Parts: sequence; C-alpha cells; structure tokens
Amino acid sequence: MPSPLTTPLRPLHLGGRELLPVVQGGMGVGVSAHRLAGSVAALGAVGTISAVDLRRHHPDLMARCRAAGVGPGAKAVIDVANLEALSREITFAREIARGRGLLAVNVMRAVSEYAPLVTRALECGIDAVVVGAGLPLDLPELARDHPRAALVPILSDSRGVALVVKKWQRKGRIPDAIVLEHPRLAGGHLGAARIEELGDPRFDFERAIPESLAWLRSAGIEREVPLIAAGGIRSHAQIAQLQSLGAAAVQLGTAFAVTEECDAAPAFKRVLAEARPEDIVEFVSVAGLPARAVATSWLRQYLKAFPRLAEKAHAKARCIVAFDCLAQCGLRDGLAGWGQFCIDTQLAAALRGDVAKGLFFRGAGALPFGSRIASVRELLEHLLSPARVAAPA
Repeated sequence: MPSPLTTPLRPLHLGGRELLPVVQGGMGVGVSAHRLAGSVAALGAVGTISAVDLRRHHPDLMARCRAAGVGPGAKAVIDVANLEALSREITFAREIARGRGLLAVNVMRAVSEYAPLVTRALECGIDAVVVGAGLPLDLPELARDHPRAALVPILSDSRGVALVVKKWQRKGRIPDAIVLEHPRLAGGHLGAARIEELGDPRFDFERAIPESLAWLRSAGIEREVPLIAAGGIRSHAQIAQLQSLGAAAVQLGTAFAVTEECDAAPAFKRVLAEARPEDIVEFVSVAGLPARAVATSWLRQYLKAFPRLAEKAHAKARCIVAFDCLAQCGLRDGLAGWGQFCIDTQLAAALRGDVAKGLFFRGAGALPFGSRIASVRELLEHLLSPARVAAPA
C-alpha cells in the first residue's frame, strides 16, 4: 500500500470522501486509462478514465472490430467493444486504487455514444462521472438510478454554471462539483465558441471563481458545490492561490500525461514534454470546437491545407472508419468551418506514439518537471508540498 501523502492545502470533499485537492483530467483516446487513473486514486486524489475509444488498449476487442470491416454493422461492433473496454478499465483501475481516493470517468458530451457510455460507467459503480465538450443538461436523467455517483460538469465561466445548475435543479439534482476550465490554458477541446474568445477575461480564474461562487451563494448551495480550477496549473503556489480565491481543488491533464504511469506510449510523452511554447497551436477541431495541440509535422501540414480542404468539404455517405464517434463531425458531415480530418485516427496514432501521424493535445505553459518524465507520486508531492527554501550557507 502506498504511504499517504500530506499537504497544508485544504482537502477536497467529493462523493462522501476527503481527498487530496488534485484531480487528474480525462484524456482520450486512451491516454488516461486504468493505469494512470488507478495510480492517482491509490494516492488519495481523483483519477479519471477517459471513456473515448478504450478498445484500443485491448487486442482482442481490436481484432473483433477489424473483423467487422467497415460495412453497415461495423459501428455497432465498435460501440459494443468500447462499452466492454470501459467495463474492463474501471475494474482494472479499481484493483490498483484498492478503495483509496476516487475514480471518475470522463465522457465527452459531443460523442455519439455519450448516453450509453455514461450508463455503463454508472452500472459499473464508478464514483463520479465528469462531462465536458458540451452542456450535459440530461446527465441527471441518465444518473437517476445512481444517486450516490458524483456528477461533475466541465464549464468555463459563471454563465455556464448558472445555466447548468438551474436546469439541473428543475430535475431535482445539483452538481456534486464543477470543473472551471480556462480555455486559454487547457489542452484538447476548449470551452469557447471561437478561437478569438480564448482570451476573454470572463474565463480568468480571478473572475470566474468569485463570480461562480457568488451565483452559487445566491442560490443557497455554495457549500454543496466545490469548484475545481483547470488549466495551466503546475505548482503548489498556484493551487494555494486558487484556493484563496475559493476553489476547492485543481485539475491537471498534460502534467499527468507525461508521468510514468500514463497509459500512452513513451514517444507520446516525449512529444508533450519536449514541446516548446511556440510549438503549441490552436485550431478548430472536427467537433467544431477550438482545440490546443502540439504543432507536429502532421498538424502543420493539415493547417496549411485546411483552406483547400474546407472549400471542398462535403457530406459523406458514412464515417470513413465506420465509427461515427462524434454526434456531429466536420469531415463526415461536410461542415466547412469545422476540422476536416478523422480525429479518432489521429488521436489513436498519438496514443501509440506515432509522431508522424498523431494529434497530440497539450495544455499551454511549462510542465512541472520540464522535459523529464516523472512518476505520479513525484508529481503529487510537487503539487502538494510548499517549495523548500534552502537554508543560508
């Protein structure tokens, strides 16, 4: 059993548990699976499995999908495989965590199988369901038979908080926590309508946290809904500052993606860890949302070709890989202002460390250990402990 970690920071109270105030963000495809999530939870923090396309960690499920080809029945086979993979990953993560910390599953609202994935996670007894990439207004209905599971939406400003909480209250539920993710700092899909909005001051933690708390206070539920700040966090001092603003905890993605326990290939971790500030770019993804990633040779070539691809955009008869992973897809549906590539193919290439073809989502800013790949325990100790000041010689 790992020795417990201690910190002068205030604990996070979520799901009836007292936890370290650090949440490992969900990262797909397959980047945060059972090994990373279980390792984080085992040390008393919140570990998160990303539900997107987890079959890629299971050779037998991948073989089953390849045998289905790309014909009319292929999507159903893939969807069943991913539900089975999610069940396995939750079981494996629970074995690693051994009842410590808290295990969550992250499901993107924008994926076509959002509801079945949420339902399967709840049926497997997951501690919490976290939903971003869209407003999860129907999450209370999906979780009606699972009142003990924590429900956590990812939002970006006080307006989103007010909208979601009001809708949920009419359904007899309030969020068990809310992740406030800063679009200018986070990686992957970002919570702004357009790239031009990423720097809007309404997203700044100094504004979004107090405004959200004020609204929750006006609704009489401030003490019941902890806020979790996400984006650009890399030090104990930052966490202490965010807690002084009223945040209960913080969420990190990229910093956990470059740990030894991350479920992605070693080459994946190197690409993220060695990226320079000028290598990180924003673009519109196939889901129609702004996104942030490392400008690999593939991404640079794609962005150069995007105007031509957008001009030729047209609706396809079906998904090019028979998956239909997104409810709306720029490539499949011929949406000219949206991304024109297969996101599942590119993220799967990144997962296995294919630098030439992969799409490597990454947050902005430096990482806690620079380009070094550290362990989950080292990262948590760094975040939870005040910086040591050397004694005078």
